[in-house]
Amino acid sequence: MQRRAQRDDQSDRTDRSEPGVLTDGGDRRVRRASRAGGVNRALAAAAALPVLLFAAACSSDSGSDDSAGSGGTAQADAGGSSASDPSASAAPTVQAAAFKALPKACATLSAKTLTELVPKAKAKQGTSTDPQDRASCSWSSLDNNGVKGSQFRWLNVSLLRFESDATRGAGDRLAQEYYAKQVGDAQAVAGAKGTTSQAVPGTGDQATVVRYDLKKKEGAFKQQTVVTRVENVVVTVDYNGAGLAGDKTPSADTLVKAAEKAAKEAVASVRAANGEGSGGGNGGAASGGSDGKPSASASPSTSSKASSAPSASPSASPSKSAAKAAAAGASPSASRKS
Repeated sequence: MQRRAQRDDQSDRTDRSEPGVLTDGGDRRVRRASRAGGVNRALAAAAALPVLLFAAACSSDSGSDDSAGSGGTAQADAGGSSASDPSASAAPTVQAAAFKALPKACATLSAKTLTELVPKAKAKQGTSTDPQDRASCSWSSLDNNGVKGSQFRWLNVSLLRFESDATRGAGDRLAQEYYAKQVGDAQAVAGAKGTTSQAVPGTGDQATVVRYDLKKKEGAFKQQTVVTRVENVVVTVDYNGAGLAGDKTPSADTLVKAAEKAAKEAVASVRAANGEGSGGGNGGAASGGSDGKPSASASPSTSSKASSAPSASPSASPSKSAAKAAAAGASPSASRKS
């Protein structure tokens, strides 16, 4: 018993005095600790695996989204480039006006024609702030036959040019609207009797003559209005005549032919002023256009007020003081709205 106790005591001293030397008991504790550490590491690794897998999946999804986002951005950029294409947003264009200038109104008719229509008359230039777009001239003639009375004639030529405009439209279309308005106004003169209208062939692109009788206390007046459109220019010729102080009333057919002749010469002068043919005022032959049939919209245009300039032509109707004006050698004043 004493020896066993000494051996146990010696073993305990050995365990305490030599920490680097493992006893059987210590070895078993080390192995148990080692096994426990391995199990803990395995559990930690197993726990970390789902986290790694989830992170990898998130990384993969993020890459797909970025790729899709990049593609969407590229498509949006492409769409933006297409939308900003200058050709896609180009402003609408309008056809340029054919005629850029007007002739001098008082030089539109030849001296021969003026002598036939208004003998011994003096020209009266109309006022205009823009002669390139509007012009007019009138002539008044009184052939006094003494006790037999006198013959009165009044002639007026007005020209109105329309420029093409991106907002309002092409010049020839604007001129066509104004042409229809002028024809309609001539057909609607207050107090007119026996009003008739007919096409004037071979005069510009469109031409219509409106004729009527107008009874005044000074006498019976015969009125002829020829409205012509040539490209983007409208020419209006007013010609009237009356037998005053007992003289006979002039022939309406003769006055119509004279007015149509003046209209053709005026159209030729417009063409000549723009480098086409020769002017009627210089004695050149009138330049023929289409058959001159009035357009389907010969009645007043509902949009003419918005699309055309105010009429530059004075009225063709004589006033109540026609006799006094004729005696003074002046043209009658206007009574028809233009």
